[in-house]
Amino acid sequence: MPPSEWPFLDTPGVLAFAHRGAHGPDAGGLPENTMAAYEAAVGMGYRYVETDVHRTADGVLVAFHDDGLDRVTDRIGKIADLAWSEVREARLVGGHGVPLFEDLLGSWPELRVNVEPKADASVDLLADVIERTGSLDRVCVGSFSGKRLTRLRTRLGPRLCTSMGPLATVQLRIASLGVPVGPITAACAQVPVRRGPVPVVDRRFVAAAHRRGLQVHVWTVDDRAEMEWLLDLGVDGLMTDRPTVLKDVLTARGLW
Repeated sequence: MPPSEWPFLDTPGVLAFAHRGAHGPDAGGLPENTMAAYEAAVGMGYRYVETDVHRTADGVLVAFHDDGLDRVTDRIGKIADLAWSEVREARLVGGHGVPLFEDLLGSWPELRVNVEPKADASVDLLADVIERTGSLDRVCVGSFSGKRLTRLRTRLGPRLCTSMGPLATVQLRIASLGVPVGPITAACAQVPVRRGPVPVVDRRFVAAAHRRGLQVHVWTVDDRAEMEWLLDLGVDGLMTDRPTVLKDVLTARGLW
């Protein structure tokens, strides 16, 4: 793993991310993106978790994957169209509520949180929360929007850890094939194993990232054999919905 100037990434061994917390079969059926799911991940020994964030109509930032409540709660509607007073009444399986992003940061002061603002309207509010809670060094921001990443880097400065946007990811993939590319502004690459039928992560991609001092984190990896293969390639982090499986794999390798 390349040494990192970002405190978020500066840790020995492989970064293990509990994707949306510890939920599903590995956590007694807990629903995703709930405080109980994040507590379960911490209880398993995870120091990194992942979440997405959305802004309510009245300017409250919630830790939630979908832009609407319909799929996993007993309510319907787009979060951006609802006040926090309405969103907080929604209940997931087991009676769990939708958490505030600020509560996730505040409940476990040592926990490092990978976060994606899912809409433009979330960007400034996310920056506000990071500044207000003093969480700059324990947050990494990823996004499918390079524009959102640029806004956050401009607002919060070079200490903010960010992953690469889509254009930079393409640049790195091209560089891995031996084609010169310009500088890449990011702390790490956070990518899927493949995009449709097109492979993204292979030995050349990892090597190209490491030559630039960039870590490679791969999402969302739930299969034990795929975890083993990626670790053999030298990736620096894995995001998973099967935290017990990833912990077992890393423990067997002496990396937990």
